[in-house]
Amino acid sequence: MERPREKSLSLIGESSSTLGRDYEVFLSFRGPDTRLTITDSLHAAMIQAGIHVFKDDEELRVGEEIGGELLRAISNSKIYMPIFSKDYASSKWCLRELTSMVEHRKRDEKVILPIFYEVDASDLKLKTGSYGMALQKHERESGEDVAKQWEEALREVAGIKGWNLKDHGQHKLIGLVLEDVLKKLRYTQRNWHDDLVGIDDQMEAVTELLGLGTFDVRFIVIHGMGGIGKTTLAKAIFKSISSQFQGSSFLSNIRVDNIVSLQTKLLFDILHTNYASFSMDAEHGMAMIINSLYDKKVIIVLDDIDKRDKLMKLAGKSKWFGPRSRIIITTRNTHFLAPETDTLDDNIIPLAHRDFYFFEMKQMDFDHALKLFSKHSLESNSPRHDYISISSEIAKICGGLPLALEVIGSLLHSKSKMTWKDTLKKLKKVPNEDVQKKLLISYEELEYEQRQFFLDIACHCIGEERIPAYYMWKACEFFPKTGFSVLIHLSLIKVIEDDRLWMHDQLRDLGREIVRQECFLVPGKRSRLWCSTDALNVVQNNLGTNNIVALKLKGLVDAHNFTSGEFSRLPSLRFLELDGGNFVGDFKNLLSNLTWLSWHHCPSNLRTTGLCLKNLAVLKLSKSDITEDWNGWGPCMVNDNLKVIYLTSCKRLMTTPDFSKCMNLKRLVLKDCILLEGINSSLSQLGRLKYLEISTTNRQCGIIDQGFYGFDKFAVPLIPDSIGGFKSLSMLKVEYQDDVRELSPSIGKLLGLKHLSLHGCTQLGNLPDSIGELRSLLYLDLSSTSITTLPNSIGKLASLLKMDLSQSPITKLPDSIGNLRRLKFMCLDRTWISELPENIWTLENLEELIARDCRSLVDEIPREIMGLSQLTILNLSRSNISRLPMTINQLPNFQELVLFNCNRLKMLPDLPTSLIKLEFSSSSLQALPDLSNLTNLLHLDITDHAFDFTFLEATQGRVQTPNLEWLGRLHELQMLRLVLSDCNLPPTDLSSLSQLRSLEITCPDPRSLTQLPSSLKDLILEDVKTPIEWPLLSNLGNLIELKLLGCQLTEIEFDNVHGQLEKLRHLQVRNCEQLVMLSNLSSLKELRVLSVEYCRKLVEIKSQPSSTGDCSSTERFIPHMQQLQKLQSLRVYYCVSLQMLPALPNACDADVIGCPGLRYYCYQWPNLENYNFDSRDLSQLRASPEKENLGPRDLSPLRPSPEKENLGPRDLSPLRPSLEKENLGPRDLSPLSLAHLLVSFWSWFIGKIKSIKREE
Repeated sequence: MERPREKSLSLIGESSSTLGRDYEVFLSFRGPDTRLTITDSLHAAMIQAGIHVFKDDEELRVGEEIGGELLRAISNSKIYMPIFSKDYASSKWCLRELTSMVEHRKRDEKVILPIFYEVDASDLKLKTGSYGMALQKHERESGEDVAKQWEEALREVAGIKGWNLKDHGQHKLIGLVLEDVLKKLRYTQRNWHDDLVGIDDQMEAVTELLGLGTFDVRFIVIHGMGGIGKTTLAKAIFKSISSQFQGSSFLSNIRVDNIVSLQTKLLFDILHTNYASFSMDAEHGMAMIINSLYDKKVIIVLDDIDKRDKLMKLAGKSKWFGPRSRIIITTRNTHFLAPETDTLDDNIIPLAHRDFYFFEMKQMDFDHALKLFSKHSLESNSPRHDYISISSEIAKICGGLPLALEVIGSLLHSKSKMTWKDTLKKLKKVPNEDVQKKLLISYEELEYEQRQFFLDIACHCIGEERIPAYYMWKACEFFPKTGFSVLIHLSLIKVIEDDRLWMHDQLRDLGREIVRQECFLVPGKRSRLWCSTDALNVVQNNLGTNNIVALKLKGLVDAHNFTSGEFSRLPSLRFLELDGGNFVGDFKNLLSNLTWLSWHHCPSNLRTTGLCLKNLAVLKLSKSDITEDWNGWGPCMVNDNLKVIYLTSCKRLMTTPDFSKCMNLKRLVLKDCILLEGINSSLSQLGRLKYLEISTTNRQCGIIDQGFYGFDKFAVPLIPDSIGGFKSLSMLKVEYQDDVRELSPSIGKLLGLKHLSLHGCTQLGNLPDSIGELRSLLYLDLSSTSITTLPNSIGKLASLLKMDLSQSPITKLPDSIGNLRRLKFMCLDRTWISELPENIWTLENLEELIARDCRSLVDEIPREIMGLSQLTILNLSRSNISRLPMTINQLPNFQELVLFNCNRLKMLPDLPTSLIKLEFSSSSLQALPDLSNLTNLLHLDITDHAFDFTFLEATQGRVQTPNLEWLGRLHELQMLRLVLSDCNLPPTDLSSLSQLRSLEITCPDPRSLTQLPSSLKDLILEDVKTPIEWPLLSNLGNLIELKLLGCQLTEIEFDNVHGQLEKLRHLQVRNCEQLVMLSNLSSLKELRVLSVEYCRKLVEIKSQPSSTGDCSSTERFIPHMQQLQKLQSLRVYYCVSLQMLPALPNACDADVIGCPGLRYYCYQWPNLENYNFDSRDLSQLRASPEKENLGPRDLSPLRPSPEKENLGPRDLSPLRPSLEKENLGPRDLSPLSLAHLLVSFWSWFIGKIKSIKREE
């Protein structure tokens, strides 16, 4: 009986025995030349690393023919490593081996990694020297045909990027080879972890941190909240690499085991000696580990460790273990591992600290979450079509937490759909008990005050800014600085963008369940009420108790007047959030413990007496009609405890209140108060103010009392002259204030100022010289101002790290800019800069230089750029530079070069090998550069045409037949976009790009792509002119998305009979003007989204093969004969000739626009409720898809800066010359339509720019 395959991971290291085990590396060498030098050393290093290597003088068995054994070894090996020496070509066996390697490489996606030992690649290519003479001899002895075959093999391998001994030296070369081999073996291993979901990218990231080729000892810390998959990831990595070590041990459940038993197991796993019978204490165990393992290369996993003491007694120091050892730690709590910081602003766990490297587990994306849930609930990779909706809802509730997905999925296995529905209803109210128990472990480690933080955030503060919450808890004497640190290191909370608090949904539900369990039946006896209905019921009916500390009364249908009697039963209340309503009655001695008051739609007149919020720390008033005479200012601002005031959208406020009674104010925000004309003079007395913001979030018009105020914003004439009196100010944000025309010279007195933003102050034309006195300034934002020149004193900003001058009319940077030695980031987007200063090289710490849309930037970038030793990113897109300096290849840390629409740039200089991202488009491009030296490249995007958004026209280059031989050497490449106009590709084999995930390529004849890598997930083929031979995709089992753009085919019939596209989820066919039929879609079994756009001649989309009918068929499918069972979304746009759609499942949403030929067909469709059908003819709305309300996905042809949005290859298709073919150009627009298009586009564009600015 066959033993069933188990899903669990074995934790026992694989035997090092060679019996039945395939070779991983085949060494081919000429013995007398290299056996006693590099070959033996390299062989020994690979053996020590656990690599199974074939070396003919050791592996041959007595009595076997050399040919048969060699052929078996070559056939089974994954990597071939020929060591070319002076007399290599004199050996017929070496040349036979090499020829066989080349043949296997073409057929089986094997990898060849050549080493050149005292020879060069040129020796292999030319018939000169020892190689030339050897080939002539072989031709005489073995015949011309055989010699020709050997010569071709030599030439082909010579074109592969390898290692030359003279470039590195033997010791360093062996280290580089070993690291590369180990990296490539990771991608050639069998998928033993097929049952694990969404783990590949995480394994890749952690393995990168492991640095298996390095000599040091490393500790890798995998951290994250409970149930997020830390142990699963550690097991997967342990299983995949443990055979490369001399010893291995996986120690589980360290949290609950005693230290001596853990030490005993560790020693037994590695030494295979049982120490359990010895009388041993923890100190003795430590000594045994040190004395036994100091010279051994080991891998140890310490799973779920929570205390420093245990770590110190199991793996206390790196010197306890031999070189290249790796210790993997999984933990919820990094507090005992990461260094503690003294500043409140720095709460991020470091990526590395000493020997420790940190990897944070992320929650699963939705697709992987749905797959994992389906595996456990339905035993399939995806839900059946009738379970898609409910499965998706449950997966969303689980929040990408693997533990929850597995537990709830297993619970629903083999259950009726009614049970599923009941479970869904319950999950919306109460978290699963098993999941809750796992998460509760971290909560139980917290002290009392820290638990209050956790519960406050779970119930009320998710999405709130961190600093106001900090002051609230400080007023409660909860020691928030330490508390924040503990919660972050325990992975219970995060601080995300805009300094806001975030908590996983499952942890949020845990916190709320803890509160609910304080009293199941009586909400008034709980500590926190976040449900406004429950809270109002408690308040209205006087059901409150001393237990209640926080109330949220938002989103109520009717405003409620809260009486003193109702709040008299809430003496412990410290957090109150209101929306509308009013206080009525005598509130003397009430709300005395309130520290946080947030009131939306606060009334303009409080109907209360005696109110005195003496402990209030945070006051937030928004969307209110309050004025400077509001009778609530006194009760709220009567104390020295008030630290934070936010006044947002208070549309009648013309002057700020008197701040003289809240002298300890730390943060003041005035946002969107559109009638504000002045700031009370008492503001200058706030000597402890740290944060001042005067801003508006948009520049749209407002209507007050039916009066139209156009584009009015704050009417603050200028920043007060007294601004220099704020000695404690660290952040000043004055944004979108057109009335700010100058800065007071007293600003130079803000010696503690770290952040100054004047973004959007369009009337600000200059800066005072005193700006140079801001010696603590770290961030300066002068974007979207009218500043034309910077004062020379700018060079005195010795601490400045980031400067943004984008969209300002600056024409030249002062020479003093070179004094900003600490500057790391400089943005010059859309400025009038005509040249970069020659002394730019002195910015020795500059990491990013961004200068997009600098039309005045012409000619050559100064050669002095080589002095920017820390430069990692250079973006000069849409500039008029014509040349990059040759010295750019001297930048040692350069990683990213972006040159979109640089149409005067004809060629690239040699680039540094450190580059990992290159994007280059130019209509002047005439030949593709040879980038074979960029072996670290991950992202490559080259096009020979560009799009001009000023004139809405495309310009094309003239690359005819490109040389792509070098592409196959970029083994690290993950994304490749190669779009060339009117270009025929030579035969191109991309199979060696084993890490390639995304490919977009112009491909008139798909047969020119002789082989594609199996790693591809996204494939975009453009300008296809000959029928696609589907065997080309036969190995693309991982392909998720396929796009066919601008194809000149009359029919596309899918042939997936062998299931090669087993994971294909998304199919887009766009702009295929000659296409008449799209058929056999039913062969794409996993298809979820089908999008067909701008195919004007398309008549029919069929799920069946075309042989079952012709294009004009009037066949109507019977609803139950659905063949696209898993299709969830069908989008058909502007296919004006289309007459037939395939049968669709009931759960599929169809969006049909601009297809008048489908009008009658769609009226017959039985599932009309899922249709968004608009049959308006394309000719009426030819150039304005936004008029169709298509949403952002349809505005892609108008996007001005794809590199800003990091859209990647799949989103750049609209930038093709085919825009004109689609009649989207201005020549097809009526004047009215053109005006509408431009206005709509401009509004969208400004909104997008603002969004990007906020993200940056």
